Amino acid sequence: MPQQTSARKDRRGKRLMALLALAVPVLAVPLLAVPLLAVPSLAAALPAVASLAVAGPKAPNNADHGESLQVLHWWQSASERRAVDLLAERLGQQNVLWRDAMVPGGSGIGAGIVLRSRVLAKDAPEVAQLNGIVIRDWARLGLLADLDQVAARGDWDRQLLPGVAALIRPGPHVVAAPLGIHRINILFHNRALFARHGLAAPVTWAEFERAAEVLARAGVTPLAQSSEPWQVATLFETLVLAEGGAVYFRQLFQQREPAAFTDPRLGRALARLRGLKKWMGAPIRELTWAEEARKLADGSAGMLVMGDWAKGELNAMGLNSERDFGCGAVPGTAAFHLYNIDMLSMLAERPAQRAAQETLAAMVMQPAMQRDYSRVKGSVPVLRAPDLGAMDACARASWTLFATSAAGQAPSMVHRMATDETARDALVAELHRFFLNERVSVADTQRRLGVIGRRPQDR
Repeated sequence: MPQQTSARKDRRGKRLMALLALAVPVLAVPLLAVPLLAVPSLAAALPAVASLAVAGPKAPNNADHGESLQVLHWWQSASERRAVDLLAERLGQQNVLWRDAMVPGGSGIGAGIVLRSRVLAKDAPEVAQLNGIVIRDWARLGLLADLDQVAARGDWDRQLLPGVAALIRPGPHVVAAPLGIHRINILFHNRALFARHGLAAPVTWAEFERAAEVLARAGVTPLAQSSEPWQVATLFETLVLAEGGAVYFRQLFQQREPAAFTDPRLGRALARLRGLKKWMGAPIRELTWAEEARKLADGSAGMLVMGDWAKGELNAMGLNSERDFGCGAVPGTAAFHLYNIDMLSMLAERPAQRAAQETLAAMVMQPAMQRDYSRVKGSVPVLRAPDLGAMDACARASWTLFATSAAGQAPSMVHRMATDETARDALVAELHRFFLNERVSVADTQRRLGVIGRRPQDR
């Protein structure tokens, strides 16, 4: 028995050390990267994040509400809050209370810090939003509850699109419940503005440039864009997809092949990112993506490159894609699907809430829940056979492409679908540096990205 106890302590110590390594991924990046506090949005968020990480939202008295689950996430905008309210309402109908723990931050950096800190403090929530391959790292540490029985009862293997099914099973167990698929490489345009100036939705970059010139002469900002780091990097990875296609995209961000970082296509994507700045207005401020969607809606900006969560926000403003705004592929990316998938994982630290966790996981996969959530959020269902009639044209195009073209799928680097957090944070910081500083050359940035992106076996 003493030997077993010692072994358990040793395993626990190793797990905590691994979690500590995950807790500070930004600090582990190569010295070429921008320091953590040089990223304005993250620096501003750290005090609030630290406060939440130390205290953690506490559970109310739920004696009259049956079971309860605290859910940590970063859904903050109007449409995201509607999606959360929908999930909470449906969960409440099954006598489980949704206790909200929202941590601000458009790309989830703050939420990740809070979650890791709370797990280390033995104050983990029951449920957390863990998008992308991050769930692989958490599962390897034994921190996620397996959902195998829920998946078996719901026949998830047959219900889910293959790419989604593989993602939620990074090892021997199912460890996440998928909510919806977002397409990121979308160019939105204000229909009224384009009609007023006789413009068609751009399909090529030449058409984009002509439309931008017309809008600029009319006093309209052609392209809404924030200087927020994750948004800059999201635009950039879209340009990489336009320049190199899905195969090259995966070589660069997923496989991180050394030759991909020296490829001229990476340099051309960087050059286009800098070239687009002239259409973004001056100064380029650090706006939330929801504020950018508002600029598109009110006509102060003519176009926006953003994931289809912006469609959910525009819908929440009372606009629709048939009448008020268009949502086509970014030029050069019509055959590709740059994607992110919303997922919820159940923390293994709270076995007393296991039944409630399984209730939430099963509810997420119900066809009606998938349909209604995606309609509010702007995403598309993760199912093989969703209700296509409930989707608008933008959603149908997204689901059809993802479901029928695995070769065209490109997992987002920025949104944690392609690479580990350490490399991701460093790449985003370097791209932000390039975007802000005109004196930094394309060649130097490409070289620095190559150093950051090195795989362990190439070092």
